[in-house]
Amino acid sequence: MRVPLRAGLAAAGLAAVAQVMTAGTAHATPPGPDVTNTVIAERTVGDTDYILRKITIPPGQGTGWHYHDGTLYGYVQQGTLSHYDATCASDGTYPAGATLTEPSGPDTVHLGRNEGTQPVVLYVLYVLPHGAPLHQDAPNPGCGFQ
Repeated sequence: MRVPLRAGLAAAGLAAVAQVMTAGTAHATPPGPDVTNTVIAERTVGDTDYILRKITIPPGQGTGWHYHDGTLYGYVQQGTLSHYDATCASDGTYPAGATLTEPSGPDTVHLGRNEGTQPVVLYVLYVLPHGAPLHQDAPNPGCGFQ
């Protein structure tokens, strides 16, 4: 089957554009497929949103790499949360009963993982600028895990 020259050039051009646009593009890392969250309460006071969520992370899964536009305060109800920073180093291990704080900003990319055998259950208070998303997705910074 012969492809007309004009159609062949157009297809080749589109393929080249697609390759350039995707080459080197860093993709966000989604949370594990079975990570669940439930909003328990939310309230806006002035220009600040307060959102309380329950997050459950099954064994072997994680939150995906991300950061927040505001500070988060967490409480581990069950399991053990392993927390990593953008250098791939552990910046904390939080067993049941522990609390943690996640600072804000794009220079604080992090990941929470469940490396244990039972689900991790977290209660997290998000303190965000009004209207800000709960998190900002970030690409894997080069760590061998997600």
